[in-house]
Amino acid sequence: MPEPIALVYAEPTPRPVFLEIMRARPEFALRRCGPDTPPEEVPTLFAGARAYQTGSLRDELPRHLWADAALLRVAPDLLAVSSHGAGYDTVDVAAMTEAGVIVMNQKGGNAEGVAEHAVGMMLALLKRIPEAQAAMRTSTMQVRETVMGRELADRTVGIIGLGLIGTRIAEICRLAFRCRILAADPYLDAATIAARGAEKVALATLLAEADVVSINCPLTDETRGMIGAAALALMRPGAIVINTARQFIHDERAVLAALQSGQLAGAGLDCWDREPQPPLDNPLLHHPAVLASPHTAGVTEESRRRIATWGAEQLIGLFVNGERPPRLVNPAAWPAFAQRFAAMFGRDVEARLAAE
Repeated sequence: MPEPIALVYAEPTPRPVFLEIMRARPEFALRRCGPDTPPEEVPTLFAGARAYQTGSLRDELPRHLWADAALLRVAPDLLAVSSHGAGYDTVDVAAMTEAGVIVMNQKGGNAEGVAEHAVGMMLALLKRIPEAQAAMRTSTMQVRETVMGRELADRTVGIIGLGLIGTRIAEICRLAFRCRILAADPYLDAATIAARGAEKVALATLLAEADVVSINCPLTDETRGMIGAAALALMRPGAIVINTARQFIHDERAVLAALQSGQLAGAGLDCWDREPQPPLDNPLLHHPAVLASPHTAGVTEESRRRIATWGAEQLIGLFVNGERPPRLVNPAAWPAFAQRFAAMFGRDVEARLAAE
C-alpha cells in the first residue's frame, strides 16, 4: 500500500464529521494543529505534509499557522490548502499560486445560514426589536410609539456582492417582501445580475437609493474599508447597514459616528475588528441601534455539517480520485500543481480530466 498522504488539519474543525470521514480513509495520515501549537513545532508538523485543512478566520488561528510564504518554507511538499469555510483570510493566495499550491474553500456551504441571518437582522432592526426588548428589561417602556418600527415590505434593499449569499438574500427579500433589489458587483454583468433578481448599479447609486444595505462581498484590497465615512455619507438618512461578510469592510468608528449623528438608523454587525469577541468597551456593542453577533451568521448545524462534509469530500476527490476541486480559489495554480502532483504520486490529473 502507498504511503499515506500527510494531512495537517487545524482545530476547531467545523463539525466532527470532517474527522470521521477522513479517519475512515486509510489513504490519509492526520496531524492536528490548533491554538495551542507552538511555533517551534511547525517545521516538524508540516514535514512531508501534502495538504493543509486550515481555519478561515484570523482570530481563531495563530499567525504562525497561517498558510503563507513562511509556512511554505517549512512545508515544501505542500500541494493543497483547504479552508474550513467560504472565507480564506488566513491564506496568502498569491504565495500559494506562485508555489504551485492550490487553494480550496467551501463556498456556498453556509449560504442559507448567512442569508437568513442577514434578513433576520434587517427585520429586527427595522422593527426596533432590540430597543424594545431593552426598554422592557429596564422597565422604561411607557409609550410604545417610542420604538415605532418600519416594515421591510416594498423597500429598496442594496446588496454589495451578488454571489451565492447575496443572491439568496435577494430572493428572500424580493419574493417574501416585494423589495426592489439593487446590486453592486463589478465582477458580474447586468444580464447575470438581472437573472439573479436584481438591478446592476454603481456602489454610489446603491448607497444613495437603498433603505437597507447588505454587505456580502469578500475582504480584498478593493473592499477593505469600503464602507467608511464617505460611503456612509452617501446613504439615505435613516438607512440600515448589515455586514455578515468580513471584518474591516466597514469602518467601525465611521459606523458609530453615523449612528450617533442619526445618518444611520441601525447596524447589524456580524463582523468585528476583533473576533469573535470585541473588547467590552467597544461602543458599538452598547449602542441601542446595533444588533451584534460574533460572526455566527453561518454557524448553524446545517451549514457547519455541509462545510465539514464538503471539505473532506474535496480532499478525497483531489488526492484519491485525481478530481479537479469544485471550489478551487486559484485556478491559475492548477497547471503547476498538476506537474507537482504527477511528480509526487506518478499520476497525471490533467490526463484524467482530459479523458473525462
